[in-house]
Amino acid sequence: MAEVPLLEARGVSKRFGAVQALYNVDLTLHPGEVLGLVGDNGAGKSTLIKAIAGTYHPDEGEFFFEGRPVRIRSPRDSADLGIEVVYQDLALCDNLTVVQNMFLGREEVNRFHALSEAHMQRRAEETMESLAVTTLSSVKQTVARLSGGQRQSVAVAKAVMWNSKAVILDEPTAALGVAQTRQVLDLVRRLADHGLGVIVISHNLHDLFEVVDRFLVLRLGQSVARFDRDKTSQQEVVEAITAGTLSHVPGQSELEEVVTQ
Repeated sequence: MAEVPLLEARGVSKRFGAVQALYNVDLTLHPGEVLGLVGDNGAGKSTLIKAIAGTYHPDEGEFFFEGRPVRIRSPRDSADLGIEVVYQDLALCDNLTVVQNMFLGREEVNRFHALSEAHMQRRAEETMESLAVTTLSSVKQTVARLSGGQRQSVAVAKAVMWNSKAVILDEPTAALGVAQTRQVLDLVRRLADHGLGVIVISHNLHDLFEVVDRFLVLRLGQSVARFDRDKTSQQEVVEAITAGTLSHVPGQSELEEVVTQ
């Protein structure tokens, strides 16, 4: 594992009105590593990845990418660094082909300003081949005809196609069958084998224990535990999710201000 982390978040905090969604959260991701980001509903997982993606602006905290400080103020900033997020809804258009989805908004044109359809198809096929995605019969078929596992593969391939270095997957195996889940988990490991840093958010600890290298546990907006997969158990991770020690009790500072007044 490389000494210099690919991505670091240090002391990230985010408040929405009276709600402290994140408090002093640290995250570290290395190249070639799969990090499992876990926590109960409302733990702050989605807020954290949206801060990394530039959708939310943290109130406090710093981001570092490949060892240098960076400002992530928009999704474009995040994408320019090489960070791609595959959300649970996948953001695919059912009426478009696999190729059209992979190049949506980034279509290539030739010198006559016409779509370079053959070149885009070739690039899409090469990306699928590099990720060992063998379940698609053709990249020219519409997404509406694909299974859940195939759709997830297309969304991931779309994310890694643009020189990405870090990929964040939000519940990639949700609502998938056993065979489709296996395909997606294998794909996650292949991303790491290609040197990408991967963050996987999931409530399914069984799936995560098959692919992750480390766990980061969030509880009530705080990072409460970190585990190496080979040195922990599902029971220990669950205990941290449900009863991990908080460094700051939500509402405590506000209560102390009232008491001292």
